[in-house]
Amino acid sequence: MPSAPTRPVDLYPTRGPKEELIGRKDPVVWSEPGTAGPFWARELAEYDRDGFVTVDELVTPAEVDELRAELHRLVSDPAVRADERAIVEPRSQEIRSVFEVHRISEVFGRLAEDPRIVGRARQILGSEVYVHQSRVNVKPGFGASGFYWHSDFETWHAEDGLPRMRTVSVSIALTPNHTTNGSLMIMPGSHRTFLGCAGETPQDNYKQSLRMQDAGTPSHEALTTFADACGIRHFTGPAGSATWFDCNALHGSGDNITPYPRSNVFLVFNSVENEPEAPFAAPVRRPSFVAARPGDRS
Repeated sequence: MPSAPTRPVDLYPTRGPKEELIGRKDPVVWSEPGTAGPFWARELAEYDRDGFVTVDELVTPAEVDELRAELHRLVSDPAVRADERAIVEPRSQEIRSVFEVHRISEVFGRLAEDPRIVGRARQILGSEVYVHQSRVNVKPGFGASGFYWHSDFETWHAEDGLPRMRTVSVSIALTPNHTTNGSLMIMPGSHRTFLGCAGETPQDNYKQSLRMQDAGTPSHEALTTFADACGIRHFTGPAGSATWFDCNALHGSGDNITPYPRSNVFLVFNSVENEPEAPFAAPVRRPSFVAARPGDRS
């Protein structure tokens, strides 16, 4: 009788009875030094050290105008609003995110294939890549809610089955990002330590977590420890600027109670050599519009 396949060793256990701090077991930059690509060597060194790097003008003003017009079209379309890929604000009932946007929209699809973006992802991950997740985030003024502190990899490992820290995100500003309108905050250097969170993953957790994170949320004590050790950086900049950040960097954002909206397009690239396994700490894998696999439809 053939033996059952061996489950890969879980290098980053999480969602257990208590929080755990585990030193990172993977590189931050996977490519060999001197690998050609859009990033300068000093930018990759900054990314390796801090877990993030900012590019001041990743896309041009004309491209921002096109992307912003497409964003407005999507959030104004009743068919998009009725789609399960659209996430609605609990209080205002306005759209806060649209997932799998690179498949819904030709404009965002071209952005996800742009050599300026894919080339940087390949440089960081040291391999060919695919889009693990894409979405547009809309933070209109006067009350759009933020997103609590978390590590993306904790969720992608627990609920999507990504075995290694070989995934990178880029957030491209479609409107000016100020410290006051709910901008992204990151703890520099937090990517070097994995924080395994306490508690089990509920069934179909994604339906709740895409609106308000609960499972996989660090404790106040753990966050204080990281903040004291790492500090906190706000990311601000004009439309067209972009922040690349490591999958394990602790980050979050506050509410936007200003009159000034904040909208970003968010692309996540995973290495083709980091194919998802079964979820490490969830009953079932999340749907493909939240967490794609290399073989999913193009």
